[in-house]
Amino acid sequence: MWDRMSRFWRGPSGMRDVLVLALPLMVSTLSWTVMHFTDRVFLLWYSADAVAAVLPSAAASFAVLCFPLGVASYVNAFVSQYYGAQRYSRIGLVVWQGLWIAALTAPVAIATVPFFTSIFTNIGHPALIAQYEIDFYRVSSLGAGALVAAEAMSTFFTGRGGVRVVMVVDSLAALLNALLDYALIFGNWGFPAWGVTGAATATTVALWCKAAVYMTLFLRRQYREKYGTFTGCRFDAALFRRLLRFGSPSGVQLVCEVTAFTLFLLIVGRLGALELAATSLAFNVNTLAFMPVYGIGIATTTLVGQRIGQGRPRLAERGVWSAFALAALYTLAVALFYVAGPDLLLVAHGAKADPTEFEALRSSTVVLLRFVAFYCLFDAMVVVFSSAIKGAGDTRFVLITTLCMSPLPVLATLVGVEYLGLGLYWSWSAITSWLCALGIIYVIRFRQGRWRTMRVIEHSAVEEEDDEPLRAERVEERSLATEEVA
Repeated sequence: MWDRMSRFWRGPSGMRDVLVLALPLMVSTLSWTVMHFTDRVFLLWYSADAVAAVLPSAAASFAVLCFPLGVASYVNAFVSQYYGAQRYSRIGLVVWQGLWIAALTAPVAIATVPFFTSIFTNIGHPALIAQYEIDFYRVSSLGAGALVAAEAMSTFFTGRGGVRVVMVVDSLAALLNALLDYALIFGNWGFPAWGVTGAATATTVALWCKAAVYMTLFLRRQYREKYGTFTGCRFDAALFRRLLRFGSPSGVQLVCEVTAFTLFLLIVGRLGALELAATSLAFNVNTLAFMPVYGIGIATTTLVGQRIGQGRPRLAERGVWSAFALAALYTLAVALFYVAGPDLLLVAHGAKADPTEFEALRSSTVVLLRFVAFYCLFDAMVVVFSSAIKGAGDTRFVLITTLCMSPLPVLATLVGVEYLGLGLYWSWSAITSWLCALGIIYVIRFRQGRWRTMRVIEHSAVEEEDDEPLRAERVEERSLATEEVA
């Protein structure tokens, strides 16, 4: 018993290895939570209409970026597999393919402003909320290129296991965003009081600063020489097509899921400003659970990619179960907090809000957090196991699952709200059932094991010379498997 526990903690791809890789990424993604949490808290202090407007507007903005962002983030699988296969000269080149995607994204995002202006004007939301939605979207579109570029460059560090760099850069960007929020929403420190526009401006400026820092680090001399981060600054048609081949399903997955989420919010908004604000607030609090688990998902993709690049899928599988154990422990702790102490999570939101207005909002949000507590473990399943199979290259299954499943919560919510007269809790029951089903589907797919024989990098890259260190590692792996069977 003790030996099994020791191997679970200390063995290759055990909990200790996963924690070393995942903990900085959890802090990094938690900094994204702080960034958005700060936006919502300050905007709630500004007005309840402002916070009700920002989530659907931000979701629409993110929906436009999902495809390029999904492809750019998938560079992580390439970097980790190249790194595991010791094909270092290919790493800088593949990151640059992600940067070309970012360059194409910026003008496209700006071009969508008139389209979404029309949607927000005609969707049926109250006039003031619609104007806030338009203002937020217009400014947010200016940061689209920076978001995708920063994501592509961050994979250079995460794919190699250099996760502390990502933690520091993302945390500093979140701090800058918080300071600019305080200045630009309320007009502090001599800045103009721009309200919703100020919140979007703060995020846009922070994103461009983050991208600039990543570029500075990416082009450091030590990386230029070993990984070709400067000489790789060219378009490689074959590698770009390969990135699109494997990364596009990941991008489409994000498009479908975020579009479904956006439509869900727009339908809930038809129930009223209170229902939309409560939904926005509950999802905002839920980022405390989701974003650190998303960091564990990035670590899972990295670990699987590196082990696949080394030709050692058994250790990849061991790492995935270690990652899920970590995610489960974290989400269960947060879920307990959602049920037992929701007011502690909402105290900052209500600190400067109108007491009468906030009490009605608080009552609805507390109930919604119970839905969150129920589904967050299944959400962790979705993140960890989909990240695992995508890290190996099983992106087509993810795409098919997404195309089949994403319309379901939207259709259920639409029918319930528009035709059956059902309200907010029916809508949340639909989204909860969807996430639970997705979690089960991805666990089953992972257990089937088809991902073990997949690769995203060129086949020759994984047929490295069978040198003495690699032979020794594979002997150790076979020994570990024999002990586990015994």
